[in-house]
Amino acid sequence: MENPPIAAPGDSALLLLLLAVPLAATALSTLIKSRAFDRTLLIGVPVFVGAAAVVLLVLHVDQPVIAHSVGGYLNGLAIPIVSDSFAALLLLVTSIASVLCGWFLISTGEDQYRFVPALILMMVTGVYGTILTGDLFNMFVFVEVMVLPSYALIAVTGTWRRLGVARMFVIVNLLTSTLLLAGVGFVYGTMGTVNIGTLAAMDEIDAPGQLALGVVVVAFLIKAGAVPAHTWLVRSYPNTSAGMMALFSALHSKVAIYAIFRIYGTIFGEPPAWTWALAIVAVASILVGSLSGMAENRVRNTLAVQMTSGVGHILVGVVLLTSAALQAGIFYTVHHILTMAGLLLVFGAVEQTYGTGLYRKLTGLARREKATAVLVVLGLFSLVGLPPTSGLWGKVGLVVAAAVPTDGDSTSVMGWVLIAAIIVGSALSLFALIRLWRGVFWGDDPDTYYPDGRLTGRSRATSLTADVRIPARLLVPGAVLIGLSVMLFIAPQPLIDVTQRSADGLLSNGDYIRAVLGHG
Repeated sequence: MENPPIAAPGDSALLLLLLAVPLAATALSTLIKSRAFDRTLLIGVPVFVGAAAVVLLVLHVDQPVIAHSVGGYLNGLAIPIVSDSFAALLLLVTSIASVLCGWFLISTGEDQYRFVPALILMMVTGVYGTILTGDLFNMFVFVEVMVLPSYALIAVTGTWRRLGVARMFVIVNLLTSTLLLAGVGFVYGTMGTVNIGTLAAMDEIDAPGQLALGVVVVAFLIKAGAVPAHTWLVRSYPNTSAGMMALFSALHSKVAIYAIFRIYGTIFGEPPAWTWALAIVAVASILVGSLSGMAENRVRNTLAVQMTSGVGHILVGVVLLTSAALQAGIFYTVHHILTMAGLLLVFGAVEQTYGTGLYRKLTGLARREKATAVLVVLGLFSLVGLPPTSGLWGKVGLVVAAAVPTDGDSTSVMGWVLIAAIIVGSALSLFALIRLWRGVFWGDDPDTYYPDGRLTGRSRATSLTADVRIPARLLVPGAVLIGLSVMLFIAPQPLIDVTQRSADGLLSNGDYIRAVLGHG
C-alpha cells in the first residue's frame, strides 16, 4: 500500500504562522495602546487559528500528518512542528473557547486592564505551541509560555482572595514545571532523544525509559488537576473572574490532557506497566470530583470540582488505550471544553448582574431569568450525561469502550471498575448539581442583589428593581457554547468521524513517524 504524501517543505512551513501570528499579536498589543486594536487582536487571533484548524482537518482526511522541521535542520534533530487530526481538532476547539471567553471579557470590561489582552494572547500562543510541537522539551517550553502569563492574569482579575491563592497557584505550577523538566531530562538521559517521532519509532521502551516518561505524565496529571493533586486547581480557579476561569478551564487542563494522550498513544501505543496506577487516579478523580460538589456553597466552586471529575472521565480513554476508548476520551474532551466554559460564562453573567455566586444570596432566578435557567439546565444535563446534550454520547462512548476493550474480549476487571466509577460519579454529580439548582434558581423570588459600590467597590444588599436583568451581551457567549453541546447531541457524527481519525492516528503512528523523521 502506498504511503500517504508528506507535505512539501514550503507548505508545511505555513504551520509556523499558527505560532508566529499570536506571538506577534502579543508584541503589538503591548506596544500599541488602543482598546479597539486590543479587542481586534483578542478576537481575531483565535479566529485565524480556528479557521486554519478547519483547513487542517480537511487536509488530514487525505494527508494524516503534516510536519515541518524548523530551521531546515536534519529530521530528528530539528524542532518539529506537527499537525494531525487530533492536534487540529484541539486547535479548533480551544480557539472557539478563546473567542467566546474573549467576547465575554470584552463585555464585562476586563479587557481594559493594562496588558490583559497581551497576556491572554501570550497564553494562547503557549497553548497552540504545546499542541503543535513534536518534541517533549519544546512541549515543556510552550507549557511555560502558557503558564507564565497566567500568574499575572490571576493577580489582576477576580476577588480579593486571588492575591492569596495566586501564591499557591505560582508555587504549585513552578514545582510541577520543575518536575516536568526533570522528567524530560530523564527521558533524554535514558533514551537519547526527546523527539516524539524518534521515541515512537523505537521498537521497545525499556523500564528506565518507561519510568522517565512516567515522571512526565505525573507532571501533566498535576497540571490537569487530577486527584490527589487537584486541590490547587479547585482553590485557585474560582477566585479569578468567571471569564478568566472559563478560559483557564478550556485551555490549561486540556493542554495537559492533550500531552498525556500524545505520550500514551503516539509513544507507548500500548498500556505501560503502571496502567493500574493511572486507573486509580482516573477513578478517584471521577468520584472525588463528583462527591465534593455536595459540600460547596458557591457556584464556581461546585463547577471547579466538576472539572476534576471531567479530567477523570477523559483519562479513562488512555487507561484502556484502545481505538474506541481514545475516540470516546477525545470526544469527551471536546464536550467538556464546550460545556464547562459555557456554564462558567453563563454563571459569570449571573454574577456580573446580581453581584454574587453564593447559594444563600441567590434564589428564585428560574422565574426571573428564564433564558438563563434553560441554558443552565442544558449545561448541567451535559455534565451529568443526560440528553439532549453532548455529555450523553461522551459517557456512553466511555462505558461502551470499557465494556468491550477489544473485539471479541469480555469485560475486564478494570473495565467493570471504570464503568462503576462513571455510573456512580454521574449519580453523585446529579445530586450535587440539583443542590446547585435549588440554591440558585429555585425558591422564592429574589428581592435583593449586590451591585458593586461606586466608592468602595464592595457589594452591599440592594433592593432589586424590575430593570435588573442579565443583558444579552453577557449571556450570548455562554449560550453559543451550550448551543454547540446541544448540536453535538443532535448531529454527533461529524465529530465522531474526526475523533475516530484522531484515535486511529494516535495508535497507528506510522504516518506520524514518517512525517516527523522524513521517512517516505
